[in-house]
Amino acid sequence: MYLKRYRNQHVREALRAAKEELGPAALVLSTARVPVQGWRGWLGAREMELTAAAEREPAPEPRHERAAGPNDEVVARLMAGGLDAGLADEIAAGLSANRRRGASLHNLRSALATRLSALAANDEDYAPAEVFIGPPGVGKTTTIAKIATQERARRGKRLELIAADGFRIGAVEQLRMYADIIGAQFQVARTPEELDRVLSTPRRHPVLVDTAGQSIDDGGRRELMDVLAGRRNVRTHLVIAADTPAATARRVFDAYDPARPARLVLTKLDETGSLSPLVGLLRERRIPISYLGTGQRVPEDLNRATAQLLAASVLGEPTNAVLHA
Repeated sequence: MYLKRYRNQHVREALRAAKEELGPAALVLSTARVPVQGWRGWLGAREMELTAAAEREPAPEPRHERAAGPNDEVVARLMAGGLDAGLADEIAAGLSANRRRGASLHNLRSALATRLSALAANDEDYAPAEVFIGPPGVGKTTTIAKIATQERARRGKRLELIAADGFRIGAVEQLRMYADIIGAQFQVARTPEELDRVLSTPRRHPVLVDTAGQSIDDGGRRELMDVLAGRRNVRTHLVIAADTPAATARRVFDAYDPARPARLVLTKLDETGSLSPLVGLLRERRIPISYLGTGQRVPEDLNRATAQLLAASVLGEPTNAVLHA
């Protein structure tokens, strides 16, 4: 009697696969919930395993794909975590034969970091004006508060804050409160014209500008784009939540493209299991990532983006595991 095991998140799908391969007379011998193969299983992910039996082994079908090679295990593990086959192949090819066999999570992260290194901005200095734009609810105000508070607490550096949000009184007051706490200069620019004047005014310290979280379909966003486009003293950060579906994220990129964002901020990494669904789009757009937001705490839950942190986020590792390694 021929035995074979099938794995799937749902027992019904595993049963369907067994019936298709072994025939309608296949017998189900057992089902069990088992750890997922690869690194996700190390982190606690589980799936259904179904053992089925048939009177004889089915005849093999002709195969046209490439023969299995030493990279296949690594590729399968990475694809199980959500990476596309192309990037998974690149990472596997970058591992030595010794590191490829039973590759540890550390080795996978290092190989992935090499492939993602171009996405990390590695900025240290500030532009005269750092402007943060993006859809509503992605955490622009909180991100700015974290940056300013970190600079004041860790380096004793004062950054000025500007609220260019005439729509949400709460956001203006929230930023004003943080400015008071750290002793930062604070100003409100409620119209595009006021923002234009503010950005044209010479300042002693770099300024962080919070903008209104308008919908990507809001026509009023065009005036803001016109103010920002082409300014040499401005660096614009597009802020996107890490749990944004790839199709929606693409629309966000397209909608804010007229503002010519030079940097990308990814927030709410704590609310998504992995950054892998967005990796293809991030590599396609090639906008360097400046910050990674991992929660609501001010100022703790924000880190400068590095290749290692990006790789950890793709693999579903907590950033603390990398920061304190």
